[in-house]
Amino acid sequence: MPLRKLLSSTWHHIQGSLFPQLAEEVGPLTDQHKRIIMVLDVAHIEAFVAVWSGLPGRPPADRQAVARAFVAKAVLGLPHTNQLIDRLIADKTLRRLCGWETRGQIPSESTFSRAFAEFAASALPARVHEALIKTTHAERLVGHIARDSTAIDARERPAPKPAPAAPQRKRGRRRKDEAPPPPKEPRRLERQGAMTLAEMLADLPRQCDVGAKCNAKGYLTTWIGYKLHIDTADGDIPVACLLTSASLHDSQAAIPLAQITAQRVTNLYDLMDSAYDAPEIYAASQALGHVPIIDPKPRRGTKAECAAEARAKRRANYQLAEERRYDERTSSERVNGSLKDNYGANDVRVRGHDKVFCHLMFGVLALTIEQLMRFVT
Repeated sequence: MPLRKLLSSTWHHIQGSLFPQLAEEVGPLTDQHKRIIMVLDVAHIEAFVAVWSGLPGRPPADRQAVARAFVAKAVLGLPHTNQLIDRLIADKTLRRLCGWETRGQIPSESTFSRAFAEFAASALPARVHEALIKTTHAERLVGHIARDSTAIDARERPAPKPAPAAPQRKRGRRRKDEAPPPPKEPRRLERQGAMTLAEMLADLPRQCDVGAKCNAKGYLTTWIGYKLHIDTADGDIPVACLLTSASLHDSQAAIPLAQITAQRVTNLYDLMDSAYDAPEIYAASQALGHVPIIDPKPRRGTKAECAAEARAKRRANYQLAEERRYDERTSSERVNGSLKDNYGANDVRVRGHDKVFCHLMFGVLALTIEQLMRFVT
């Protein structure tokens, strides 16, 4: 079924029957309640939560209701779990939307924490997001995929740096009795050409460490935490995400991220900034049947020539077709900004790669659904 028809039928169901039924049952619905209802109905996250009944011992808290509550937390942009619990206690409508009838049924904060650890270990929101993208984009041809990363601040201690390598030998001709130097190890981009996707993902660093980059004003900024790499399709829809160490260069995650995206959607162009200007990335994109459009990185001695050429193009009002398509890369900036401002990426309170990625993917899932539904609303 085409994407617009699929979303239209979903929206007609939500607006025509679901909203009136819930308003009659739980009371008046605010705009926030309607957003939560829409995201929960489209995500259908309870279908991905494993439930075992009839086991010996005390039964666990309703994991399906807890999962729905974490989705609501991402939609509302609540940074703390105790704030979510306070909202559930005070808001009867939200409580019933998540699956609890009375205040006494709401689990404690420690139960929420244990459930979140289970969701992180099973990559619950990432699996729901993957299924959503495959369902909605099965028959959609995506024009552009904008690839970029964003800094994620974490409240944990960075991993210690590895021990320094052996001191280099002095410059000059090697002595006859001196052993020849070992061969230089291939770069990660070179190694990735002979790796499977699983091997590439296992080779990427995932621990918390210190990252550095130049901001828009040219000043060097640093942060402690991680780096979230996102592939964004037309319409500001995130289709694939990876979380790595903050110190990892953007180009190192480009090839595995491109392969993940190729398993979910069919696209024509890959848009990347100058950080991805490497021959291995060009070759990997072309091998997937895509057209890579990468902002060229000025090489040593060519910066003045590139600046003069850019000024001449602006003066003549001349623009290549590839440069017009490259302007679509701003969708990645909008997704990064929205994820941080509205969906909790700036308020990471958990520790460890799996938990941080789980927290971020709840926000990515909510953002994706709301962007998809904007096609019809």
